[in-house]
Amino acid sequence: MTVPAFRDPALTPEQRADDLLSRLTLEEKAGQITQYFYVIDPEAADEQARVVEDAIRTGRAGSVLFVRDASVANRLQRIAIEESRHGIPLLLGFDVIHGLRTIFPVPIALAATWSPEVIERAQSVAAREARAVGIHWTFAPMVDIARDPRWGRMVEGAGEDPVLGAAVAAAQVRGFQGDLSAEHVIAGPKHFAGYGAARGGRDYDDAEISDSELWNVYLPPFQAAVDAGAGNVMSAYMDLNGVPASGNNWLLTDVLRDHLGFDGFVVSDADAVRSLRTQHFARDLTDAGARALSAGLDMEMCMADPAFGHLPEAVAAGRVAEAAIDTAVRRVLIAKLRMGLFENPFTDEVASTSVVTAPEHKALARATAEQSLVLLKNDAQTLPLDAARLASVAVIGQLAASKRDTLGPWVFDHDTEEVVTILDGLRQRLGDSVAVEYAPGVGIPRRLVPSFFDNQDPSVEETADDHDDEAELRRAVGVAEASDVAVVVVGQRQNQAGEFASASTLDLPGRQVEQLERIVATGTPVVLVVMTGRPVDLRFAEKNVSAILQVWYPGTRGGEAVAATILGDVTPAGKLPFTWPRHVGHVPMIYSHNRTFKPADQGRRYWDEESTPLYVFGHGLSYARFEYSNLRLDAERIRVGQSTVVTVDVSNVSTRDADEVVQLYIHQRYGTSSRPLRQLVGFQRVTVEAGNMRTVRFPLGPDELSYWSAATRGRVQDATTVDIWVGGSSAADLGTVLEVTG
Repeated sequence: MTVPAFRDPALTPEQRADDLLSRLTLEEKAGQITQYFYVIDPEAADEQARVVEDAIRTGRAGSVLFVRDASVANRLQRIAIEESRHGIPLLLGFDVIHGLRTIFPVPIALAATWSPEVIERAQSVAAREARAVGIHWTFAPMVDIARDPRWGRMVEGAGEDPVLGAAVAAAQVRGFQGDLSAEHVIAGPKHFAGYGAARGGRDYDDAEISDSELWNVYLPPFQAAVDAGAGNVMSAYMDLNGVPASGNNWLLTDVLRDHLGFDGFVVSDADAVRSLRTQHFARDLTDAGARALSAGLDMEMCMADPAFGHLPEAVAAGRVAEAAIDTAVRRVLIAKLRMGLFENPFTDEVASTSVVTAPEHKALARATAEQSLVLLKNDAQTLPLDAARLASVAVIGQLAASKRDTLGPWVFDHDTEEVVTILDGLRQRLGDSVAVEYAPGVGIPRRLVPSFFDNQDPSVEETADDHDDEAELRRAVGVAEASDVAVVVVGQRQNQAGEFASASTLDLPGRQVEQLERIVATGTPVVLVVMTGRPVDLRFAEKNVSAILQVWYPGTRGGEAVAATILGDVTPAGKLPFTWPRHVGHVPMIYSHNRTFKPADQGRRYWDEESTPLYVFGHGLSYARFEYSNLRLDAERIRVGQSTVVTVDVSNVSTRDADEVVQLYIHQRYGTSSRPLRQLVGFQRVTVEAGNMRTVRFPLGPDELSYWSAATRGRVQDATTVDIWVGGSSAADLGTVLEVTG
């Protein structure tokens, strides 16, 4: 019996895909580019599973998402391989955002490490665990630039800056995807494009983005992800400048494929193709499927009744060419072949358990969390605490003991029993020599509208009513007053960040500020620990608390990392990946703004509140002390198209070995367009031993000095004067000047 060419591993993926494509009916082609949710609503699980399994058998589903159990993955693959006409294996996708079983710090915290190497290692572990249970593809990284912290999904990205965002995007793609070996998965950067600019920070709202901002700010992280080899890109839900992103031919074809050079397959976000009707763009499902496919979308993600299931009707009506369907199907088949799924469709159910529970993964989760923490304030060297001088420590706040909230949002296969909370971490680190008294304090109200993404741990303590809240507040104040120091943990629950979690305020929910005020009034020294995925209003704390540590949602071993940092075993070196505003009325507030009027009055002032950030972009303190000196250029004058090297000496003038994130900023004084007053163009996280000096070098050339200009409708590099600064934040004041001639 002759073996079909698509079964021959000696042929290229492209040759095999072409052979298989020639054997498929139009309905089977539509099926290969349709992805179904397997189970998302527990109440409808049995019915949804039946629908999906029938679709697999009949060739109407080529991909399934939300399978995270190895036995279920294998069962579905057997249906596809043994019961469908051509035995084409499924591509199984899942939201592996910052870990599968081992949970790493949330993505915004990974960005706060400013270390591509750290990020790549973390996501490679996430990929290893995902592949072990049968997952082939992650809907990550999210590379949307986020400049409005009201937007809940800021927690999933790398913040406000395109240079940092691009570096983080590329590192995550390398970690997830690597060389697509048996321990890696396809990376799917999302959401293309501009989703982070949703109007008013409201999830799913439309986005209006100027050409200059699109090319200079929002697209560079996608370019970096594509250049790193991402095999998939997910389109966005929303309208971009009046055209839905999932039906936007200019965006998905002209920009993504022709300009950015992407050659993988594009998937819609959940039900985004069906939503083209809701957006008053498509007439019906047939029209929606035809227009999305024609725009450049290769696969539809849906719950039921997919629009792509109507593509045969669209072909018959002359609304889409079968050749366009073939192009999409070919891309999906090539992805499956490159993954080796035709030869190895199943996963080892026994071995998967040892992979997801590997102790070295947990150790890396702790190390990653340690490198993500940002010391916002540390007056009078309040931190680190000296355990030898302590008899008692108060730990206050529900988040301090909440296993689920320690993990953060966007995790679904976690085991809360493995989680080390902040309270656990402090008790373990201090042992029996120091009394650690815990008080949950005031309640943190739940979100008004629960959703599937809440995934809240029911064991979290909550106050039932105002009377209980008041009693818990009094108890917390009493515990703090009786202790040598109070570690007060404030923030937002994990389900108050992420998708469906935009907020109209940056206030700490509930009575947390009131509780902090009353604890501060006792006179007990306070260390404030902030657990959030976005900036919150810390004006009272900044004025009245001597030490503030931003810990994000630090993951499975996060409590150990926080305790080690508070007690000085670890020196914090994380830096903010966004500007921290004083008040919600200031947003959006970014460091890289243009000057639009005379320096004394740029129109950026508020009469009722200081208009400067509470903490600048790139800010983060250390227990060590660094001095920058000897800033120089290899050439102080270059021509357009040439490069120079910026060099600086960084000295650790303390007794602690520590990391420092060295940041390079520029400003172009004049040219084709106005340019930001400060613009990050390079950074390096380096270790500098106590009493030692490190010399750090940055390239500075066309890649860093050119930009997209609305005046020329393309990239330009000007002959101009460039101001240069190097330091530990965007407020760096060690500077020099470069002359660029024509």
